[in-house]
Amino acid sequence: MTLAALKKSRSSSIDKLVNAAASLNESTEQRAGPDPRMWKPTVDAAENGYAVIRFLPAPEGEELPWVRYWDHGFKGKNTGMWYIEKSLTTLGQKDPVGELNSKLWNSGRDEDKQTARDQKRRLHYVSNIYVISDSKNPENEGKVFLYQFGKRIFDKLMAAMQPEYEDEQPINPFDLWEGADFKIKIRKQDGWRNYDRSEFAAPSALADDEEMERIYAQCHSLQEFTDPSTFKSYDELKARLDTVLGNDDTFTPQQMEDLSVTAESAPMKTVEPVSMSSTDDDDDTMSYFSKLANED
Repeated sequence: MTLAALKKSRSSSIDKLVNAAASLNESTEQRAGPDPRMWKPTVDAAENGYAVIRFLPAPEGEELPWVRYWDHGFKGKNTGMWYIEKSLTTLGQKDPVGELNSKLWNSGRDEDKQTARDQKRRLHYVSNIYVISDSKNPENEGKVFLYQFGKRIFDKLMAAMQPEYEDEQPINPFDLWEGADFKIKIRKQDGWRNYDRSEFAAPSALADDEEMERIYAQCHSLQEFTDPSTFKSYDELKARLDTVLGNDDTFTPQQMEDLSVTAESAPMKTVEPVSMSSTDDDDDTMSYFSKLANED
């Protein structure tokens, strides 16, 4: 979609996005090293952070300005190895970790429930953004990045499109002309990064049309995050899960010891919590496990 076509189609954008979000709720890559396309806010020693960004429209040829997926990231207690994989539940399919967690959750044992929580799926959204202010990393300002965020920020996007009070006008945060800058405000609360104070500024055009044309042309495709070809098969995930949990009977005790040493000495990817509070994860965990239990 060209910028001109995008400008003409704005009138129906909010309804389209709201309906798409509702549809996602009804239905159901790992890269080596940091992805240079990804931006994330920086915090200080007290874990406070501030930045101003602008959410951008759907890339040309794509329907939505965001994608949603789940993954798992946890360390095997017996092997010290990491399991970091996208969940097949993103595609509406059975996932071995989800099935295991469902059994643990319904075992009636508190320790099993805690293990299920430790292994639970994590919710991610990804959108294109334009960085307006990033005082900790000023070299990012004026550039387009991918931004991965959690449920709390997505809820703020939805709230902007569906305001609660009569004196508030709905805005499309992804609109280049009548959207709004998003002020990210981070503080540490109960051991988690909290984004509750983040807010939208007053609606305004991002720039003049010529500059917006340049910015929009830099948007990254979002399709790869939910492309089935980027997911491992159920059998591949099950094999990896068994290895990480130490359930593979073909390993001798010496091999298991070697695996543990290798896992401790090898460089590991940092697994950061993406949920804004523990309650988000607990709500998702409980509803998901209950759904699996009802399907059995």
